[in-house]
Amino acid sequence: MLKRSIGRWEMVLLFINGVIGAGIFGLPSKVFQMAGVYSILALLLCMVAVFVIVLCFAEVSSRFHETGGPYLYALSSFGPLPAFLTGWLLLITRFITYAALINLLVTYLGVFSEWFTQPVPRVVCITGLTLLLAGINHLGIRNTTRTNNILTIGKLLPLLLFIGAGLFFIDPERLIWENAPGFRDLSSTVLLLVFAFGGFESVLVNAGEVKEPGRNLPFALLVATLCIATIYIFILVVSIGTLPDLAHSDKPLAAAAGLFMGKWGALLIGAGAVVSITGTLNAIMLVGSRLPYAFSVQGQFPAFFQKVHIKYATPVWSLWIFAGVTLVVSLSQDFIAAATISAITRVMIYGIICIALLRLRKKDTGAETYLKLRYGKALAWIALPIVAWLLSSSKQQEIISIAIALGVGLGIYGLVIVKKKT
Repeated sequence: MLKRSIGRWEMVLLFINGVIGAGIFGLPSKVFQMAGVYSILALLLCMVAVFVIVLCFAEVSSRFHETGGPYLYALSSFGPLPAFLTGWLLLITRFITYAALINLLVTYLGVFSEWFTQPVPRVVCITGLTLLLAGINHLGIRNTTRTNNILTIGKLLPLLLFIGAGLFFIDPERLIWENAPGFRDLSSTVLLLVFAFGGFESVLVNAGEVKEPGRNLPFALLVATLCIATIYIFILVVSIGTLPDLAHSDKPLAAAAGLFMGKWGALLIGAGAVVSITGTLNAIMLVGSRLPYAFSVQGQFPAFFQKVHIKYATPVWSLWIFAGVTLVVSLSQDFIAAATISAITRVMIYGIICIALLRLRKKDTGAETYLKLRYGKALAWIALPIVAWLLSSSKQQEIISIAIALGVGLGIYGLVIVKKKT
């Protein structure tokens, strides 16, 4: 049995930690390359879209108190197979997001020495950090939560310094809106920015370890989203306004800080990026390790994934197998490819949960208490066209990759069902 040890404000920090660091240190250059100054508009559109979806998640999450997040929401709304595919998408997202971020972390270590970006040191860094984070998570949820709190504060301080100092060095001419991108390029930019906001849906998996989840999850989700959106818009404006070569920088925040704060500024942001990304990786390890456990509890994964450590109350097999798979994926992916695929799988999950809100409202008996949004149905109907618009920006190869991953998931599901019947 997992322990309920995570309080309201710890959940706010867990959401912030799970999202910030999920690309904001690498995406400003990528989105500027795609849409120029109009990437600010793309970010604003993404913020509106994400907030509508977050409101839907806030209502749905308030109904559930056990470990599983979107997987449990889909199970209650649609049944075993759709739930498994939702959970499988969520698990794929965790693998790919971890891979994207740990590769970005190695890139930022290059601020201190190019040695880190060489093939052998890269493998050593990725392997060592993955094993370290798995070990921290193995030692119990309280240790993981304390680590999360420290890393969240550690990531916010350099980002706030970057914003506070950078606002005084913005060149207004760099913010002139001209040469508007085409609709498809703008849509693709918004889709990629979803990666920077992603992660909140996975943190909800830990409801079984949260105090009063029906009240604390929606509160933490909404407060964290507002904080994250505010920080992101300032980071992008400062990056565009201060860094002339933004489109070609693989470490945009460190490069910008180097211009207006000097060498020590670049090193500070580099260190902040490492702390920030490490914090997000820790959150991914926590959440991802609970998904196979939740599958197993529902009889959709082998029973040994339910094994909980007697002393630390952590899902041992689920944790270490998740760590092993993420390590393999991380050593075979780069940042931008993994970020794009992760964004697509996230958007698919968002669509499923918006439909789940409508389904759960229809099944509502009125006997249960939860956060019932005044215009919840309308928000879900608004969110679904947004999801369709974002998915329309996907490229064929990306869709094929996700289809193959879903096929693997269906194979595993089929094997488990056959074994249960024999």
